[in-house]
Parts: sequence; C-alpha cells; structure tokens
Amino acid sequence: MSILEKDIVIKKATREAFGDEIVKLGKENKNIYVIDVDIAKSCKTTKFIKELPDQHINVGIAEQNAAGLAAGLATTGKIPFVSTYAVFGSLRMAEQIRQEICYPNLNVKIACSHGGLTPANDGGSHQAIEDMGVLRTFPNMTVIMGADYYSTRKLVEQAAHMYGPVYLRFTRDAVPVIYDEHEEFTIGKAKKIKDGEDIAIIANGDTVWLAIEATKQLEAKGISVKLFDMHTIKPLDREAVLECIDIGNIITVEDHNILNGLGSAVCEVVAEEGKGIVRRIGVQDQFGQSAPYQKLLELNGITVENIVAKATELLQK
Repeated sequence: MSILEKDIVIKKATREAFGDEIVKLGKENKNIYVIDVDIAKSCKTTKFIKELPDQHINVGIAEQNAAGLAAGLATTGKIPFVSTYAVFGSLRMAEQIRQEICYPNLNVKIACSHGGLTPANDGGSHQAIEDMGVLRTFPNMTVIMGADYYSTRKLVEQAAHMYGPVYLRFTRDAVPVIYDEHEEFTIGKAKKIKDGEDIAIIANGDTVWLAIEATKQLEAKGISVKLFDMHTIKPLDREAVLECIDIGNIITVEDHNILNGLGSAVCEVVAEEGKGIVRRIGVQDQFGQSAPYQKLLELNGITVENIVAKATELLQK
C-alpha cells in the first residue's frame, strides 16, 4: 500500500520521536550526552535523565552556556545534543552556534522542540518561524526537520552517526504519522513520495501531510503530482529540485517564514537553472499569535485547499 492510499489516523509529536530515539542512542554510545536548559519535560528528555543520568547535564535557563558547554564536550570526543525550544536554540544561541560550533566545525547537535507554529497557544514569542532560515546560512551546519514520528527517529539516528553541526527541528503538537517504522531516510536526500508529470510539490516537516492530502485531491481531478518530502533543508537535494524543474511548475509548502526557508532554497536552484515557476506556501512574513495550531496554519494559507488552489492556478497559466 502506498502512502497516498493509507488512512492517516495516528498522531504523535515529533519531539516524542527525539525523546525515544535519544535514549536508544545514548545506551548504544556512552559518548552521547544531552545538555538541557531546564525544560526537559517539554523537550521529552526526562526518560534520558532517568536512564542515563551520567550522560546528562542541565545548565539551567542558560542557552548560550549550553552551546559553549556542548562545544567543549565535542572537543573531548563526546557527541552532545543541546535540547531546547527552537526559538531559543536558533536565535538566542545563534552567535555561540556560529562562533563556537560551526566555525571550528565541532560535532554538536542542536535538537529543538516547538518548531514553527506548533507552539500555537504559547504565542508569537515561542513560535520559531525563522530558525531554519537563520541556521542554514551558517557554514558547516546541516538543517533537518522530519515529517513524522518515524522519519524523525531515523533522521536523529543518522545525525548522531554523522560528524558535524546539525540542527534538528521538532513539533510541539502532534502531527499525523505518515511513514511506517521500516521506511528509510538519508540526510541530504529528499524522500520521493510520488512521481508525477503535471506539477511538483515539495514540502517538509509538519506540512508534508497537508501536501499528501492535497495530492490526493489533485490526482482525483486527473492532475499528476510529483511529491517530495524535503526533510533536509541544508544540504538541499539539488537533484530532486532539478526533477521538479523538468516539470516546470513547483509548489513549496513549509511551516516557516517563506523568506529564507524551504521555498527560498528551492527558488535559489530554480533561479540558477533559469527555468521553472515556483509558488511558496508558508508563514507570510508575519509573527504568530496565541491561537490553535490549525487556525495559525489557516491564517497563513498553509492548508490543503490553498495547495490545491495554487496548483490549479499554475496549470491554468
């Protein structure tokens, strides 16, 4: 059964995937450490603390110190995962990540819950809409957001095994479980969900399920869709984008500012190739507010209906 034929009914936050996977990884490799900033319960590292206390450090509410400590641990051969909220792990720690982690190319992972609009009722101050865009501009940094529980576990595992700085973004809210536990993923290689000929949709993170539902509706109308889960924003899978350019019409979907995120990264490749049309669906360069997650998506046009409408509009040109 293909992913498009499945009924997506189970939902789990991808922060849960991190919490489960990091315990497994920590037991397998005693060099893996978790650096918390006093929000272990929210970031799902309490099980790690309980089962692997000697591999855990809580620095308190001091994100910048966490980055520096992680850098120091990395110089001794440890593999530290700094665990915090996305808005703090990308912005409050930005200078330390640049100077102390990326510049010397140290083996530090920044593992962040509460990505995008999923903090919902926590409000605009806690909704990280610019995090992947900021960190993808840092040399040596890899930027990843899994679409669901199982893809996130696989990508966290790969991040632990690869050398270098990695930013991992997770959802606070539960999102549909799309894949099964046997699906394979490769950092830097987009997951092709479906091949098609009329239009290409490239989505990532918590918007992949919206792209799947939109694809079902478009296919029902006789529109052939090529669909990619672009879980790695950097390094971007250029070959996947080139496949989409061959079709000509591309829609990107993301729970991130349309500036400097997935849509911008795809547009850079399209501009360099000098052909193709892109329509970006994502946060419309505006801060969020306290509201239910679904409402916040709707306020930015990140909906199945808007994906279908944009696709239809492109094909009519």
